[in-house]
Amino acid sequence: MSPVPASLPLRPYVIRDVTDPWAMRGLEGVQVDAWGYPDREVLPSSMFRISSVCGGVVLGAYAADSQEDAPQLPFGLAYGFPALAGGQLWHHSHLLAVHPDWRGSGLAVALKYAQRERVLAQGIGRMTWTFDPLIARNARLNLGKLGARAVSYHPDWYALGDDPATAFPADRLMIEWDLTQPRASHPPPAPDGELALAAVPEGEEPDTPRLNLSGLQVLAEVPRKAELMNEALRLSWRLALREVLGEYMGRGYAVTDMAAAGERVYYVLTKDRLTV
Repeated sequence: MSPVPASLPLRPYVIRDVTDPWAMRGLEGVQVDAWGYPDREVLPSSMFRISSVCGGVVLGAYAADSQEDAPQLPFGLAYGFPALAGGQLWHHSHLLAVHPDWRGSGLAVALKYAQRERVLAQGIGRMTWTFDPLIARNARLNLGKLGARAVSYHPDWYALGDDPATAFPADRLMIEWDLTQPRASHPPPAPDGELALAAVPEGEEPDTPRLNLSGLQVLAEVPRKAELMNEALRLSWRLALREVLGEYMGRGYAVTDMAAAGERVYYVLTKDRLTV
């Protein structure tokens, strides 16, 4: 059981492995609540079911006073499966979803650590997942609270729309988490490094990217709440971050943290010393 901060009008919760195919139907609703997905984008309960018996991890978060044999509807989920490429085995976490009312409660971190526990029990020591680099709160979770790092940038990772000419590009950063390391949560550090990307002075739009830096650490600003911007402004940040993160990560940098100065937040890109 994980306590919820007293400032939030939420009850304590439990995280359970979901194995009942009927209980898995509730995990479809969590996706809609978290992201507003249309039906065609929702991962169906049938995929949770087959994954649960083929090495996947399917977790749901429920009110602590619910009964396991007759649970209430879940308000959080974590889902992933074993992945294999190039002779390497790891766990890929495809979904982490939390109802908006539970954001800031610590539930997302608790779900990731419950997932980590199950994966380590399978003898697997590495987990990957993707996230939208425009969503700063997710970057803070992945980089600062979990201590993971982003290792590659992927333009148009998903086709989220009917027409590629008009759909908002679904770029993603690939996260890698070493499960064998202890928890590394820490407050956001102050920005330290040369600025590769920042907002224009006294404005909201991104300034011209600087792509010729070569220090061990560079910074790329990201809007704190890009999801509240109009689409044209969000697109300008999407393309600027694509240019900067794609360039530097292609040259051996990894995104290792998220720095903050007042209301402004920055990706911290650290160069692998082996590539210096």
